[in-house]
Amino acid sequence: MMGDIREPLHELTACGLPEALEVMGERWSFMILRASFNGLHHFEEFLSELGIARNILSNRLARLVSHGILDRQPCADDRRRIEYRLTAKGVDLLPAMIALRQWGQKYGTDVIENPVLVDEQDRLPIGPIAIVSHDGRRLTGKDLRFVAPEDLGKRADGTQATAADGFDRVRGAPNAPALKAVR
Repeated sequence: MMGDIREPLHELTACGLPEALEVMGERWSFMILRASFNGLHHFEEFLSELGIARNILSNRLARLVSHGILDRQPCADDRRRIEYRLTAKGVDLLPAMIALRQWGQKYGTDVIENPVLVDEQDRLPIGPIAIVSHDGRRLTGKDLRFVAPEDLGKRADGTQATAADGFDRVRGAPNAPALKAVR
C-alpha cells in the first residue's frame, strides 16, 4: 500500500508516531486538549467539566506542559491562580483531534454531534480531515508511498517534481522538495 520500501518498524525514533503517542496516546490527554480548545484554562474547570480524578488530571497537565502542548502560567487577574494555555504545538494538534473525533462519529456507537463543528464563514459542518498533496490534491492510501529522503521529488518517469508554495522541507532531507504543510 505504501510503496516499495517501508518504515523501519522496529526503530521507534524513525517515525513521528511513537513520539506523538508518547505525549498524547491516552484518553485523558485528548480530553484535556479538547477542553482547552473549548476555552477551559484552570485546574478546577478541567476537574469539574471532565470528571477526571485530581491525581490523574495533575499528572496529565504536568505531562502536557513538559511536552510543550500547554503553557502553565499565573493568571493575569490573580497571580495565585494558575492557568493552562495551548501553545502553538498544542494548537497544531487540532487536525489530529478532529480526525479522531470524525472517525469516532463514523464508526462509533451512533454518536450524534451536538453541538456541530462548522466553519465560521458559512456555519456549515466541516468536511472530513483529509490527506492532501503539496499541490492540494486529495489523496487516498493507494496514492501514498514511502521513499528515501534523497529520492524526494523523483517521479517514476525520471522527472523531478517541485513543491508548491506554502510547504517547508522535510526534516533531515537536505535539498529535498517540500512535502510538509506550514501554517
